[in-house]
Amino acid sequence: MLGVERLSVQTARTPLLDDVTFTIERGERVGLIGESGSGKSLTALAVMGLLPEGLGATGDVRLSGRSPARRNLLGVGEREMARLRGDSMSMVFQEPMTALNPTMRVGDQVAEVMLLHRTQPSRAAARRRVVELLGQVDLPDAASLARSYPHELSGGQRQRVVLAIALANDPALLICDEPTTALDVTVQATVLDLVVRGVEERDAALLFITHDLGVVATVCERVLVMYGGRIVEAGPVHEVFTDPRHRYTQGLVAASDLTGAAGRRGRGALPTIPGSVPPAGAFPEGCVFRSRCAHATQVCATLPPWTPRGEHPAGAAAYGYACFHPAGGEGDDGDDD
Repeated sequence: MLGVERLSVQTARTPLLDDVTFTIERGERVGLIGESGSGKSLTALAVMGLLPEGLGATGDVRLSGRSPARRNLLGVGEREMARLRGDSMSMVFQEPMTALNPTMRVGDQVAEVMLLHRTQPSRAAARRRVVELLGQVDLPDAASLARSYPHELSGGQRQRVVLAIALANDPALLICDEPTTALDVTVQATVLDLVVRGVEERDAALLFITHDLGVVATVCERVLVMYGGRIVEAGPVHEVFTDPRHRYTQGLVAASDLTGAAGRRGRGALPTIPGSVPPAGAFPEGCVFRSRCAHATQVCATLPPWTPRGEHPAGAAAYGYACFHPAGGEGDDGDDD
């Protein structure tokens, strides 16, 4: 459904994304993880054609069957991209109060996306569909709530309204960028369930961006690990989280305690990845993680090749890693000591 090949984003002098390549099949749910500053949100904005002014993108981004002749979206004009956004592809942002217009009733905002894309024949039909959509995202008394303003709703209710807007025109691709960060655990679980249900009912592709590896394990089938504007590992969620190959992925998994590492080291003693994410333009040449990696050697000053992770139907690009000293090899105990 979505094919991204050799996507790069840069300012006049600074590369921000470099050679990002991945695919998402129809109905597939893919997670994109990495620390802040790794390039996750920038990847989503590039796909949606929403890069901030001053940034340029090169490469190839194609949405199967929804853009004319599967054209490269990076070369499509703004008018055509506006027709695709909200219709063929939609995005749920992290903070609903910045995504919603505070001066409009929420029902009018849900109806607007259908009227703009002419997926409903009339305002009356759009209003009826609004009530259905708000009900589908488990908002109580949908007809009454549609007349509310965003500030009258809770954070979880606002995020469900944004999800209803994103799903209103049955998009082929849904991108969620940290949609549950500001929500408590109970509300988060509800929103995640609604996201999964929404894409399953539409057989849509999902790109889910998050810092929370537990959320990826719950929502996604495949995961992409990003650091320094590059995809450093990709594969099935279960395989990557139980047997990470790239040293950065290994650090993320250990720090998240997905494998119970804290129990072996003592309660509360979760390991951390040394150092911090460098600012844009300051990542080292070669392996972008080598300045923080305890296993780095001189060879890491060159760019690691992409190594396929076994034989998989989706192909080598979808299942592999880029590391000269991969974890999980013979004699590797999984520790970074």
